[in-house]
Amino acid sequence: MSNEKYVYNPSTLKYEIYKTPKSKIALRAVAGLCIIMIGAVTLFFAASHYIPSPKEQSLEREINQLNYHYNLMNRDLDVVATDLEYLHDKDSDIHRVIFGIDPLDEGIWNGGIGGSNRYQELDNFRESGDLIEGSLSRIDQLKRKIEIQKKSVDTLYSLALEREEKLLSIPSIKPVKENKLKRSMYSLSGFGMRIHPVHKVKKFHKGIDFTAPRGTAIQATGNGTVKRIEKRKSGYGNNIIIDHGYGYTTLYAHMDAVMVKKGDKVTKGQQIGTIGSTGTSTAPHLHYEVRKNGKAINPIDFCMDGLTPKEYQELVNKATVENQSFD
Repeated sequence: MSNEKYVYNPSTLKYEIYKTPKSKIALRAVAGLCIIMIGAVTLFFAASHYIPSPKEQSLEREINQLNYHYNLMNRDLDVVATDLEYLHDKDSDIHRVIFGIDPLDEGIWNGGIGGSNRYQELDNFRESGDLIEGSLSRIDQLKRKIEIQKKSVDTLYSLALEREEKLLSIPSIKPVKENKLKRSMYSLSGFGMRIHPVHKVKKFHKGIDFTAPRGTAIQATGNGTVKRIEKRKSGYGNNIIIDHGYGYTTLYAHMDAVMVKKGDKVTKGQQIGTIGSTGTSTAPHLHYEVRKNGKAINPIDFCMDGLTPKEYQELVNKATVENQSFD
């Protein structure tokens, strides 16, 4: 059946085939094209919104990976912050307990980072900018605390070295080097008023006399530098003075042999000579003095090596007897 349309033409008094005007055809074509375009645009936006492209899918995977590693980084920062606070607490304990000095000021430790709007370049990144800024701020705080802790550790290390050197330098052992103390305790004259062996009058005895056979080793009682060596026919006879620093010096008198030279560096326990009976001496022995800032102090307080409390008390008792000295 034909789809042709007929209309009556009054001019020809006939039915003629209807021909659609070109303007109407064009209008219909334009309308159809618009409908197609609208549909295509709608379909495109729907597809782009609900169906991600391969590039978008790749970016989404990358974002997920970044979020995963970002969370791991924050957990690691938490661990570092916790460990750093632990070190800070231990640092404070060491300062306070061992070295007797004030710990780090908490105001300095918890202080902020200087400068205004340090992360201004991140202001245009909205939410991601806030996340990055927060992490960078934490990292800067940790870096600052690490730097403070490093300086504190350097201080502790210097103090430890100084304390170690001081402990090694301050006289703390007996000057007579022998296996058994009892031999030197057999005849011992201590610090204080004693009867002079020659003049037979009481005089102040500035040290301790340790008796021992001639040739017995004499040892430095602390690290130091040989300050003076004298060889006299009277008085202290052959004697040495060692400067230990920190205001301490020690004197070793009536020596037989001297095994060091002036200016030599000596260490605690090093042999510096042997016992003799030179100068004003009545028997082989070592006259030993400890001086603090030039003033003689009781050497018994600096003879602590290898002694039990009982042995030390026995030594103290012997040293306090007002007997006759040997020089």
